[in-house]
Amino acid sequence: MAHGQTAAAFFMILLVWQLVGLKVPRYILPTPLATVGELVARAPLLGQHALITLREIALGFLLAVAVSVPCGLAVAFSRSVERVVMPVLVFTQLVPKIALAPLFIIWFGFGLFPKVFMTFLLSFFPIVIDSIAGFRSLDREVEHLIRSMGLGVWPAFVKVRLPHALPQIFTGLKVAITLATVGAIIGEFVGSDRGLGYLLLVAGGDLRTELLFATLGVLTAIGLVLYYLIALVERLAIPWHVSRRGPLVAEGGL
Repeated sequence: MAHGQTAAAFFMILLVWQLVGLKVPRYILPTPLATVGELVARAPLLGQHALITLREIALGFLLAVAVSVPCGLAVAFSRSVERVVMPVLVFTQLVPKIALAPLFIIWFGFGLFPKVFMTFLLSFFPIVIDSIAGFRSLDREVEHLIRSMGLGVWPAFVKVRLPHALPQIFTGLKVAITLATVGAIIGEFVGSDRGLGYLLLVAGGDLRTELLFATLGVLTAIGLVLYYLIALVERLAIPWHVSRRGPLVAEGGL
């Protein structure tokens, strides 16, 4: 039932888009059919640039995961580390990332690294914050139980603390993967001759709106696939958690 409602909503959006697109010039708003035609015609070109952008997203996101989860763990269990690290993290978030992109081009050139680093910066913060919240969310009663059972630090971490923190860590991962896509495009906007961000700039500059919409469609598809891939890993990693249950169904009118 829910899937049918979702499909009906998308169908209505596409129908309205098609009707509006028939009433305005094609260079302003191409119809969905024209966009699909451009997508099919330019599939090799779009695929080539999509692979470049996907590599930037994957590298930046994986780097963010590798750095931010240990960082969150250190902050969660050390007040001295928190006093040193947290102001720096907050400061990095206050600086607009789009303003840093030209500096990255000056410092690191036009290669792969500036795009990966921009992706890393946008992905890093939500994972750190949710990791800290997850590692600190263990109840005091559970901590006392761990000590009373005589579990060592490492067994307690692997068997209790990490599984308890995973739901919130995955929440940060799902937010970060969407920001990683944005980060890669920002990096390509500023300085690149490859990737979907570059293709968006070229299509917009030449008023090739069909290609622009087709590129946006590919970019959206990449973002959705990556998001649901993280959601699938979450489902496999923590099938026991309350967040994996279905929606509550009211019984008896309540």
